[in-house]
Amino acid sequence: MILVTGANGNQGRLLVPRLLAARHPVRASVRSEASAAALRAIGVTEVVVGDLADPDVLAKAVAGVEKVYHVGPTLSSSERAVGFAIVDAARAVGVKHFVMSSVLHAITTDLLQHEIKRDIEEHLLSSGLDFTILQPTNYMLAHRLKPAFERGVFELTWSLERRQSLIEIGDIAEVAALVLGDSDHHIGATYELASAGRYTAHDLATIIGTVIDMPVRAAKIDVETFAARIFDDADPARTAYELRAMRAISARYSSNDFVGNPNVLAWLLGRAPTTFEDWVRARYAARATMSQ
Repeated sequence: MILVTGANGNQGRLLVPRLLAARHPVRASVRSEASAAALRAIGVTEVVVGDLADPDVLAKAVAGVEKVYHVGPTLSSSERAVGFAIVDAARAVGVKHFVMSSVLHAITTDLLQHEIKRDIEEHLLSSGLDFTILQPTNYMLAHRLKPAFERGVFELTWSLERRQSLIEIGDIAEVAALVLGDSDHHIGATYELASAGRYTAHDLATIIGTVIDMPVRAAKIDVETFAARIFDDADPARTAYELRAMRAISARYSSNDFVGNPNVLAWLLGRAPTTFEDWVRARYAARATMSQ
């Protein structure tokens, strides 16, 4: 049995179908009944609903599992505590392989979410569990394309001149399925995951413009404007924490590049990683199909 946390999130919704197709028994952990229903609809028979910060929910999630794929609650003040707790719970029930989704350059501790993931990595390393740590760079995210497709503007909350490496989430899911399905060959490994390319915002805007055949310019927006578009939180404390984390990202990425190397990802996939241009073309084609 493989436990996948955050099973209806960015990674989970792509990883779970891969695991099911490979006939792995899957237990999904999600926070809401709506997410649970979506997973049951694709064939997941074991779903644990609730917050893993609740010891009872966590106990149900890990009971009887052999492997864990843990994606922490990103931009959540509970991420560190949940990470520590699930490592401890996995050790207590004798989990054979714990795979953690961390982040590229987790040692960059002026980034709030990096410091948290670094601490969880250290806790995992000290747990005695057989582990694999995946360290993906920034995701290629569809919501960042919406202003470019609709208004010809590609927006970021940090310096437009700083470079970043990106990764397509499906490539992460493919690697995660590989690692979980062939544990013996990946135990003890920490894998940095990035696609090819080190892009400024202007580079990314140019690529998008080429794909959609119209001019696209890069523009910097403030964190509050961006957050208002993607978050719909009624909890003021959570919103304040999210904004604090996003301001840290903006500050770091405005003063330093955030880049990785594609070699490890290419080796694991056995092919060239998905490029930003290929991903944009796929998203634009999907958008055109939906509008028909």
